Amino acid sequence: MIVRRERAHPGAQLSFTDHDGHRFQATLTDQTCPDIQALELHHRQRAHVEDHIRNDKDTGLRNLPFRDVEHNRVWLALTRIAHDLIVWTQRLLLDGELARCEPKRLRYRLLRVAARLSFHARAATLRIHNTWPWAHALTTAFWRLKALPALT
Repeated sequence: MIVRRERAHPGAQLSFTDHDGHRFQATLTDQTCPDIQALELHHRQRAHVEDHIRNDKDTGLRNLPFRDVEHNRVWLALTRIAHDLIVWTQRLLLDGELARCEPKRLRYRLLRVAARLSFHARAATLRIHNTWPWAHALTTAFWRLKALPALT
C-alpha cells in the first residue's frame, strides 16, 4: 500500500478526514516493484481509465435499463461500441477542445447540429449553417473521415 499526502486544490471542499488542508490518498497494489516512486507514477498514469469509466456512465452505463440480464448485456455492448466510436472520432477526426472534451459536451456541440439534410440524384448532402459555432469543426471532421483509407 502506498499512502500519499497532497494539498487540496484551491477551493476544494475539505472533508472531515482531511488534516491541515491535506488529503491522503491510498493505493493498494500487488506490483512487486521495489521503487515506490516508479510504482506510484505507473498508477497515476493509469488514471485515464477512471475518466473513461465516468464518460461511459454519461454515455449510458449509469443505469442498466432492463430487468433481464441478456438485455442488459446487449445494452452494455452498445455502450462499449458508443465509447469506441467517441474515442476514435476524437482521435482521428477532431482537434483542439473537441478532441479532449467529454461525451456530454461533444453531443451538445456536434450532434445537435444546425443543418439541413437534402437528397438529390441519390446523393445525400448535409448543409451546415455557417452561423453555428462548430460548423467548421464538423465539416473538417467530415472531410477527414472521407480522406481516411478504406479497410479491405
